[in-house]
Amino acid sequence: MRIALVSPYSWTYPGGVTRHIEALAEAHIAEGHEVTVFAPADPPDRLSERLHRGAEPQLHRRPHYLVELGRTVGIPANGAVSNLTFSPAALARLGRELDRGGFDVVHIHEPVAPLLSCGALSRSDAARVATFHTYSTGPVGPAIANALGARRRMRRGLHARIAVSEAASWTARRFYGGRYAIVPNGVHVEPAGAAPKPAGESGRLQIAFVGQAVERKGLGILLSAFQGLREHVAAELVIVGANAEEVEPMLLDRSGITVLGRVDDERKREVLARADVLCAPSLGGESFGMVLTEAFAAGTPVVASDIAGYRDVVEDGVNGILVAPGDPVELAETLRALALDPALRQELAGSAAASAQRFAWPRVAHEAREVYAEAIVARRAELPARGPVARLRQAFSPAPADGLAPVPARRLPTLEPEPPGGWARFRMRRAARRIGLVVAGALAVGLSAIALHHVGVDRVAASLLRSSPVWVLAAIAVMALSMFLRSVSWHVILSVALPDRLLSWMATLRATAIGVLMSATLPARLGEPARAIVISRRAGDPRETMPAVVGTLVSQTVINVVALVLLGLIAFSSVPIFDRNHGALVVFAIGPALLLLVVLALPLVLKAGASGSSRVQAVLGPVRVAAQRARSGLKIFLKPRAGAGAVGAQLAAWALQALSCYLLLVALGLNDRAGIGAAAAVLLAVNVTALIPATPANVGVFQAACVAVLTGAYGISAADALGYGIVLQAVELTTAVVMGVPALLGEGLTWKDVRMRAIHSTPVRLGPVEKQAGLGRVEA
Repeated sequence: MRIALVSPYSWTYPGGVTRHIEALAEAHIAEGHEVTVFAPADPPDRLSERLHRGAEPQLHRRPHYLVELGRTVGIPANGAVSNLTFSPAALARLGRELDRGGFDVVHIHEPVAPLLSCGALSRSDAARVATFHTYSTGPVGPAIANALGARRRMRRGLHARIAVSEAASWTARRFYGGRYAIVPNGVHVEPAGAAPKPAGESGRLQIAFVGQAVERKGLGILLSAFQGLREHVAAELVIVGANAEEVEPMLLDRSGITVLGRVDDERKREVLARADVLCAPSLGGESFGMVLTEAFAAGTPVVASDIAGYRDVVEDGVNGILVAPGDPVELAETLRALALDPALRQELAGSAAASAQRFAWPRVAHEAREVYAEAIVARRAELPARGPVARLRQAFSPAPADGLAPVPARRLPTLEPEPPGGWARFRMRRAARRIGLVVAGALAVGLSAIALHHVGVDRVAASLLRSSPVWVLAAIAVMALSMFLRSVSWHVILSVALPDRLLSWMATLRATAIGVLMSATLPARLGEPARAIVISRRAGDPRETMPAVVGTLVSQTVINVVALVLLGLIAFSSVPIFDRNHGALVVFAIGPALLLLVVLALPLVLKAGASGSSRVQAVLGPVRVAAQRARSGLKIFLKPRAGAGAVGAQLAAWALQALSCYLLLVALGLNDRAGIGAAAAVLLAVNVTALIPATPANVGVFQAACVAVLTGAYGISAADALGYGIVLQAVELTTAVVMGVPALLGEGLTWKDVRMRAIHSTPVRLGPVEKQAGLGRVEA
């Protein structure tokens, strides 16, 4: 049989589909069939790197049966990167090769993908078969493809269809219709099978991860789980596929982790054979999971996410264990259970080795050829179209090319696990969230338009143009000096909390600047965890130093509360309404003091409840630990000299910030109506509104706070107040960038590195081990 295999993806940037096609071709050739593979290929040069976001093409072998069809471009899709060609010349050459090749079957992979696969649907008189590899629930991509004629072309161009899994079949049936034979991805299996794994040979749980460092592969989830796991059992993690530069931004501690990057198939098989377990914590979007069957072939069980695609391969409790996707605690608990139960690991490994036979390439290739035979029969049954009019009529005929009754696309029951509370509640929450976002966005746009119309864009612009550049530059310099003093205060607090760690003031300054930069460019106050992470790297093992560093942030927060009280007293004393209402000043002053007393007393109150029921202890335990950690951060106040230095530097920093705000009032010519009290009021307002940031740097809310204070309390026009808010935020952002970027360079980090570390900074804590009956499992 003469077989053509068509791939839309680059041969030299191989992914799962490319490896599938190569192995399928080898299996067909081993059975005596003649195979030609058509695929684009990128040469190893600078242009290829530029077209693929700096990624170098792999020196993948070019077999004799490969026909190369030009360069590709890396396109982000489905949480990964698809390397596709959009060259008309490549499509034209493919058409010529298929027309003169005399093939019995043209096997097209991913027939929806541009440009080669979708073009091959009508480029040959041979029987045409397509394999669908993708699982996706998103309707946007398929809707665009169908609008461009994908469903019609496949209906008339395909004589048989294959899906690699039930998940891939679900996507194809849901959006394109038709009938699908399930022919899974294959795997190379040794004739003698995998060697049995001795139980507990190394004394350490050997974990392997194979995949890219893209979000949907869940590597960040695994790294978080691994940090918590190592506090309880000896474990090692080997990462294959992702390189060190990609993994580093997600790491707090590299202990026990080996990053191999991209390796050849032989090295990958060695890693899998040596591992006790393969971990596949994908978040979704997996149609099959070839790495799972590769682990089975090595006799290695898997711990995988309970998602569509993986459920087609893993039998929970037989050849692996399924866990909830995106849950690092459950993942860590499952890995700990395997580490403490060598007999269970050995049982799972034996079942995994037996499961590999189902996916052996000779068997998979035979199943594919059975589909080829059906397609050839269907092709021969088609009436030959003679002449251009007949061919055009046949192309637009509603009858499928397979000769069977049409199967339209239709809605199908979901393959995703039912969320807590059921699907109805999940859909209601999702709808409410979307409606809330739309309403909030529309409200924000509407109010902004009304405000600008009321204030007048021309008046705001005129206010900005009147500002003095000299005073603005002076405000930036003073704002930068305040950041220096904040770092001095934090350095004193750190020296008391971590007396054995030799932290330089320059390291503290860089961490402070990085934190300010992240707060200015990201929502959710990620600047605080960002600076804690940066300083923890300098202080030693982050697992040991992070709690103390977090405690120092609590200390600074307490000082900041005092500073806000002082700002409030200054601001209120400058507003006439408070001249006759001293009670409000008293309430404002004692409120933060009461909050501080609550922080100090909370651990004692929680300790009194420690003798209650186990259920109460389970609830209060994490709260008690957090409260004790916050209280330990106040150690600086037990040392009068150091405490005075920290408080003095921090309060001086706030004073300089207030001075910077006042200099901007001078720059806009507003100081005759609003003095230092107004500057203090503005600083207080923007910091209070920043407690719950809605946008990066609280853009919009920041300006609204300035307008509310200056217009409501000091009689400044809305146009001038809005202009002041714009300039003040520009000064803060400029200071953050000017000091934050050099700090990142000094630490050898990038903005993306710090962002990833901040997102994955939440530690995983496992409870005590308790034996559970059944299958020898252990749970927390």
